[in-house]
Amino acid sequence: MDQALFQYLLRMGDTTLVLSQRLCEWTGHGPVLEEEMAVANTALDLLGQARMWLTLAGEVEGRGRDEDALAYLRDAPEYRNYLLVERPNGHYGDTVARQFVFDVWHYLLLERLQGSGDERVAAIAAKSLKEVAYHARRSTDLLVRLGDGTELSRQRMQEAIDDVWPHVGELFVDDEITQALAARGVTPLHESLREAWETHVAQVLEEATLSMPPAGEAFHPAHRGGVHGRHTEALGYLLAEMQHLQRAYPGARW
Repeated sequence: MDQALFQYLLRMGDTTLVLSQRLCEWTGHGPVLEEEMAVANTALDLLGQARMWLTLAGEVEGRGRDEDALAYLRDAPEYRNYLLVERPNGHYGDTVARQFVFDVWHYLLLERLQGSGDERVAAIAAKSLKEVAYHARRSTDLLVRLGDGTELSRQRMQEAIDDVWPHVGELFVDDEITQALAARGVTPLHESLREAWETHVAQVLEEATLSMPPAGEAFHPAHRGGVHGRHTEALGYLLAEMQHLQRAYPGARW
C-alpha cells in the first residue's frame, strides 16, 4: 500500500466531509432562504468531493473499505481533517469567515493538484475545481458585503476573521507526507501556496474594509494536529450525529 498517498487522500476526503457536515447544520437555520439554499448546495458539492477522495483512498488501501466504511466506521482519532473545518459554526459571520479562508486555500490547492503526477488525483482535482471556484466567489462576495455593510456587521466580521485566523496555519504546514508526495510530483508543498493565499486574502479584506491579522498569529502550534488524528472535542460531537444511523444499524441498506 502507498501509505503516504493513502494518508493524504484521507486528509482531503475527511476535510471536505467534515466541512460538508458543518454546513449542513445550517439547514433550516439560515438567515434567509437564498443563503440557506446556497449553503446546502456548497455542502453537497463538498460531500461529492469527499466521496471521490475517500473512494480512491479505499482503493489505495486495498482492504475492502469503501467510502461509506471510511466515513462512518472510523472514530475521531482516525480522522485526518484539518482542525479549521471541525470548528463549530458560530453565528453566520463566523461560518462565512471560515468558509472564505478555506475556499481560497482549497482553490489554490486543487489548481495545483490538477497537474498531479497521479492521474487519479489530477482527475478529482479538475472535477472539484469548477465547484470550488464558485464556492470561493460566493464566500468572497459575502465577506465583502458583510464587512463593508453596517457598523455592526463590520465589527462582527472582524471578530470572526480574528477568531478563525489562528487555525489557518495548519493548512500550510508540510510534514513527511506532503514532502514525500511532493518529491514524487503527486502534490505541491503546501507552504508554496501560502504567498498567493495571503496576497488574495489581503486584497479581499481590504475591499471589505477589514483588517488582516498579523501573519504570525496564523501559525500558533496549539491549533495543529488534525491531520495526525489530534482533534478538538467538537469533532466527536459532529461524528456522533453524522454516524448515528450507520452505527445503530450496521450494514443497513435502503
